[in-house]
Amino acid sequence: MMYTWLSQLSRSSKRFIMIVCDAGLVLFCTWAAFAIRMGEWFPVQFESMWWILIVMPMVTIPIFASCMLYRSVIRYLGPRFSISLLQGVTVSAIAMALVAFVTQAALFPRTVPLIFWMLTIMLVGGSRLLVRWYFRQSLQSQSVPVLIYGGGDAGARLVSAIVNSGEYMPMGIIDDDPELWGDNIRGVKVYPPDRIDQLLELGTRDIFLALPSVSRSRRLGIIDQLRDYDVRVSTIPDLEELVAGSARFDEIRPILIEDLLGREPVKPDAELLGGCTRAKSVLVTGAGGSIGSELCRQIIRLGPVRLVLMDQSEIALYEIENELRSSAKSHAIDIEIVALLGDVCESDYMKKVIGLFEIQTIYHAAAYKHVPIVEQNIVQGVRNNILGTWSVANAAIENRVESFVLISTDKAVRPTNVMGATKRLAELILQGLSKVQSTTCFCMVRFGNVLDSSGSVVPLFRDQIQAGGPVTVTHSNVIRYFMTIPEAAQLVIQAGSLARGGDVFVLDMGEPVKIIDLARSMIRLAGRSERTDDNPDGDIAIEITGLRPGEKLYEELLIGQNTVGTSHNQILRANEADLPWDVIESLIQDLTASCENMECDLIRGRMESFVDGYTPALNIVDRIWLRREQIESRETLSFHRSRIESEVRERMHHPDAGESAS
Repeated sequence: MMYTWLSQLSRSSKRFIMIVCDAGLVLFCTWAAFAIRMGEWFPVQFESMWWILIVMPMVTIPIFASCMLYRSVIRYLGPRFSISLLQGVTVSAIAMALVAFVTQAALFPRTVPLIFWMLTIMLVGGSRLLVRWYFRQSLQSQSVPVLIYGGGDAGARLVSAIVNSGEYMPMGIIDDDPELWGDNIRGVKVYPPDRIDQLLELGTRDIFLALPSVSRSRRLGIIDQLRDYDVRVSTIPDLEELVAGSARFDEIRPILIEDLLGREPVKPDAELLGGCTRAKSVLVTGAGGSIGSELCRQIIRLGPVRLVLMDQSEIALYEIENELRSSAKSHAIDIEIVALLGDVCESDYMKKVIGLFEIQTIYHAAAYKHVPIVEQNIVQGVRNNILGTWSVANAAIENRVESFVLISTDKAVRPTNVMGATKRLAELILQGLSKVQSTTCFCMVRFGNVLDSSGSVVPLFRDQIQAGGPVTVTHSNVIRYFMTIPEAAQLVIQAGSLARGGDVFVLDMGEPVKIIDLARSMIRLAGRSERTDDNPDGDIAIEITGLRPGEKLYEELLIGQNTVGTSHNQILRANEADLPWDVIESLIQDLTASCENMECDLIRGRMESFVDGYTPALNIVDRIWLRREQIESRETLSFHRSRIESEVRERMHHPDAGESAS
């Protein structure tokens, strides 16, 4: 009750209460200093010096105010308050001595100011500490109990931050270092990891990792240890963010999905990063997408003179343009940013854009990538992914663009779906162009799934967990390669600088991840348990839904095994078969005609003929194709029914017609 009343008071009201209390305490300390010195309750000095009981509070309160004692927030008192209190009380005691000297009070004992100094520090300081203790005790009943993993400097600072916030209450610190076990850090005891079970009995279900500087593999090892406990694991920001000042120690966040990969990020090569971007005019198609937008974020910091953003989505273009302009302003980056709505399939438009803005480097990220959707929209997938690449590539050659980098995918290797086949044909077009011209250096970068990109499993799983499940996995044995969005974009930019023409670059994706294991990890890290036959009371079930149209159990990065290294240890150059240029030209003409006529069967047939390993996993499921087939079947059936009905009517009207004819 008292806590609620005090916390709801205005700042000025709280300050007034402190002043009144301090005035009373100073008056008491003045009387007590004389009483202690003289050894009696009512010292004789007060007969002639009663006025000092009034003067001392009137002198001391302004001194305290000038020392900023009334600017301190009691619940956050720290070392600075102790210094201010010491200064204020010392000046007040000196003022008492000066008053005695000026008034020439003969009965004024010289030790009284010293006694007054000690009493005032104890009572004024003690009153503040008592109120702070009361506030913290009141907050503790409302705070969330947590454990902190990490007893270093970060752990100590986190303890202070969360205790002061009142939102959490640290029940213990876990650390692997035996030398710290049993120590107290900011009043919180340090325990070994094997005591977690006992600490969880105190009611905590949250563990905060205070390990901003440990390696990703070490962090993964700790996360693996914590998977056996029914806890939600969160973390403080990384060391880079803390040093840069972009984050604070008390900004508790969920575990990043990339921490589950355990792969250490590779420091980029500054020379390779700037090779195709520094002092260049750069175009990024698909600039509003997951990869395209990250490419833009990184390119803007590499010193281009102009960055042209192109996307079909108005809202995506608007968001990335605003973000980049804000970033350029805050970092004082001098760059021209141009945002263009456009369709890469419009050849004339692309030629004008590339020519007018004097583009020197193109990162072609515009593509339809969602496997089931492209499978159901074959013509648009072919038009955008194949003919769009052909359009931009021709425009690049005509305008003498120096470098062209295609963002490809591991689904282009022995594809079982239309999306993968279209990306492989886009690669074949650029490989063919590299052999018939030398104006533009074409290359393509092939990599696997990108964590947290639009349409990927990570945001889907996260939403499903927040909704209480179930988490849907298409098959228990599905595995995928994963890479973070910034890491993928960084490697794409560097690969462009390694190109010689027609290169197919593949990125080292590390070890593949089993999707069902990823789902289980995300459930546990969210502090939930998996509902299974053995654990029917679990929080969230995993539901196997079956492979989607065109989906594979696993993806590959190479068609063959013929790869060579590059100067970057995570970028490999694949030597893969291509097609003669006259075959590619003929194929493009056929695909263009088939798209105009919506001939999905012919399109798939051509892709089967020229894409190595393309084996469609199912019949055509294109929505427009199926609808047209349905209507044509209905019309054919109707025609035959009408014909039969007509013949029947004719016979009924002329029953002897058949006999007469005979």
